[in-house]
Amino acid sequence: VQLQASGGGLVQAGDSLRLSCEASVGTFRRYTMGWFRQAPGKEREFVAASKGSGGSTFYADPVKGRFTISRDNAKNMVYLQMNDLKPEDTAVYYCAADNSMISSSIRYENQYDYWGQGTLVTVSS
Repeated sequence: VQLQASGGGLVQAGDSLRLSCEASVGTFRRYTMGWFRQAPGKEREFVAASKGSGGSTFYADPVKGRFTISRDNAKNMVYLQMNDLKPEDTAVYYCAADNSMISSSIRYENQYDYWGQGTLVTVSS
């Protein structure tokens, strides 16, 4: 399984950005896809996730109402639409995948077997 994240960049506070992650997997729709981020000097944290079965979505409290995760199972793609970006959203964003996720574990990075390389998002004030 290979994950390729893209779409990061330098934006101003209040701007929007869409991250993309392409997954090289056999049956993408079965995979839970997650986005995590790691800010400078901080631990990696959960951002959002999309269950493969049923399409349920989950969000971390700091991004609820501003970020939207979506997926295109036909293209093996998952997206993170980020609106109203804030300087505290500055981080390297990683996409992750797992094909045996239960909902109660979806926020924990150690539950994901596969990780992309990360894409940097910088939000200036």
